[in-house]
Amino acid sequence: MPDGQRDAAYEELRRSRCVALRPHALAACATAAVMASLAACSSTGTLDEVQTSPLPGQAPAAALAGQPSEKPGAALARALEPVLRDDETRLAVVVRDLNCADRKIASYQGDASFNTASISKVNILAALLLQAQDEGRELTAEERQAAEAMIKTSDNDAADLLWRAIGRGEGLDAANERLGLSSTHGGPGVHWGLTQTTAKDQIRLLQSVFPYASANSVRTREGLNPESQAYIRELMGDITEGQDWGVSAASSQWSLKNGWVQRTTTGLWVINSIGLVTVDGHRYLVSVLSSGNASKQGGISLIERAVRAAIDATSDHTRHRPTGASARRPVGLR
Repeated sequence: MPDGQRDAAYEELRRSRCVALRPHALAACATAAVMASLAACSSTGTLDEVQTSPLPGQAPAAALAGQPSEKPGAALARALEPVLRDDETRLAVVVRDLNCADRKIASYQGDASFNTASISKVNILAALLLQAQDEGRELTAEERQAAEAMIKTSDNDAADLLWRAIGRGEGLDAANERLGLSSTHGGPGVHWGLTQTTAKDQIRLLQSVFPYASANSVRTREGLNPESQAYIRELMGDITEGQDWGVSAASSQWSLKNGWVQRTTTGLWVINSIGLVTVDGHRYLVSVLSSGNASKQGGISLIERAVRAAIDATSDHTRHRPTGASARRPVGLR
């Protein structure tokens, strides 16, 4: 169904639909694989200390020279320089290596604000589950049916229902305060797709769903419990066939949620992809947001080229890995 809601103010979101995730089997990283990427790791460990880069043309000479000591953000900016050629297109990319000893982070324009379109559906479900946890209850049959439709097929009527259930933007903001999303603000009124977010905040959301502890039984006091995390991952792993572009360009082992919408005022496209990929035993959280794309397919191509460049720039051990259409999930791993 189209990616939008029925009122006229939100008509632009009816022109498109968003996609979600494909199942995956996550492999544990071997010690040798971890050691292979330590040389490229940042010394920072929290997302607030992420290495953020300037525009490619503003990168320092040392970074452009490709020295081994360059910061992750500079390496990412250098890798994205040939990807982003259209001055009208905005792009933000953040990558976090969950298997690196210090969980290296690389950011390009990670604090820039974008409309979410349907990637906000993961956030809506997280807010619903937090509220259910607080009430000490399971989701109702109606809520589960809506959650399944919202994530698996990106059903907008289901999203409307759950958006109202969580208290719309106010409820989303309350949940995000607990999850550590400091720059995400719920859309006005019924317009969940006009929620504003940043690439950094989408990584924080993914961290709440894909914890980097080896045992997923660890729960923070205010966050999603293991059962809620597993439920979101379950739904993200059973998505309508063919909705598998974006983050999946980096690996055949992935989970993702995509969003796209053509703005009626400009005719340009918002194209977003968030998720987790496993490459050579390393688990990466990836957030790629864009706006100002001349076409839907052009925006998807930009997102996929950015994902591949970002993973290559983040870890030396992936530089010679073949990428592209062949990285789709093989039949039988569903």
